[in-house]
Amino acid sequence: MAGENKTLIKFGYPGSLIKEYKHWYLLLRPQQCTLGSLVLLCKDPVTRFSEISAESFQEYSAVINEVETHLSTLFKYDKINYLMLMMVDPDVHFHIIPRYSTNKIFENVEFIDAGWPALPEFTKCNNINEAIFNKLNETMKNAFCNPDLL
Repeated sequence: MAGENKTLIKFGYPGSLIKEYKHWYLLLRPQQCTLGSLVLLCKDPVTRFSEISAESFQEYSAVINEVETHLSTLFKYDKINYLMLMMVDPDVHFHIIPRYSTNKIFENVEFIDAGWPALPEFTKCNNINEAIFNKLNETMKNAFCNPDLL
C-alpha cells in the first residue's frame, strides 16, 4: 500500500516514518506547527472514517495511548489536538498537534505554538531545517521503538 498512497507520500514517507503499526503509519509532520506534530494514517484504502476495519479501529486506541505517553514524556505538552480534516488529502488520517502554553526548545531551536490557547496555526508553522527534522524524527523513533530509553 505504501507505494500507492498519495497521502502517505505527501507527508514524507518513508523518511518521516516514526513507527509502523499493523493498521496505521505514524509520521512526523513535515510542517511542525508545534514541536512533535504528527500524522497518523490508516492503512485501510478508505476515505471515510466509518469505513475503516474493526481491526484498525481497535488498534487506534492503543496507538493513541502510545502517542500521548511518548509525547508527554518527550516534550511535556499541555494539551493535544486531533484533527481529521481529509479535504485535500482524502485518505483517513489525523493530524496530531501537541499544544504548548510556553515556547519549547529542541536542539537549541525554539518552537512556538502560535495559536495557543486557540486553534493551531497551520499557516505559522515553525521553520526547521532538514538536520533538525531528522534529529527530531530520530529522537521520536527511538522513543517509540525503544520505550525503555525514556
